Amino acid sequence: MHNRSLSRELSLISLGLISDKTEFSKIKKIESEMGNLLECAVDLLVNHCRQELDECEVTLEITSQNLLDSEECDYNKSFFDQVRQDMQKSISKIEIVMNRLSDTLEFPKLIALSDQIELRNDINKRISNVLDNFGQIDKNIDEVMEGWRFKRLPRVDRDILRLAYVDINYLSTPVSVACNEAVNLANKYSDTKGRQMINGVLRRMQKGEKL
Repeated sequence: MHNRSLSRELSLISLGLISDKTEFSKIKKIESEMGNLLECAVDLLVNHCRQELDECEVTLEITSQNLLDSEECDYNKSFFDQVRQDMQKSISKIEIVMNRLSDTLEFPKLIALSDQIELRNDINKRISNVLDNFGQIDKNIDEVMEGWRFKRLPRVDRDILRLAYVDINYLSTPVSVACNEAVNLANKYSDTKGRQMINGVLRRMQKGEKL
């Protein structure tokens, strides 16, 4: 995982720790609070990894039990068909989980990097840009929404779009890079409906529509 990708992910988690009912500007003025947010974000990222590992373990156990049951069962086509379907679903789930976990092979290194000044500054810069400009950011994103209202979106979807907006409009990140990073975050933290909406907004970003 590239440092900038980790920075975006930790920024997303940090923003999620700030209540929607809290005025963003008040958090921004408390420097110590920004540091606490980052520490909590790192902890949540590690816990997320552990949860996905647990899910993978459960899936493997179910698949293993299905195989044992099939060996002990009399030959029955309908039963074997069901076992085959269950195995295919289990394998597909394992593939998804393992793909998400591929970056965590360097997790100890990444957590150590979270103490580096450069990474911390990058995260603080992203969060600060959102906190300082959230009113204008939300307004501009809402203007290009089609069939959606920005304020009605799940919090994580709003924060993903806010960070993509900051990347493009405040950090001079190439649109294609910002959109690709936002898609990666959506695939990891949003649901199917949210991913579809985010992809739609990002496509309009890539086409150069004003935000």
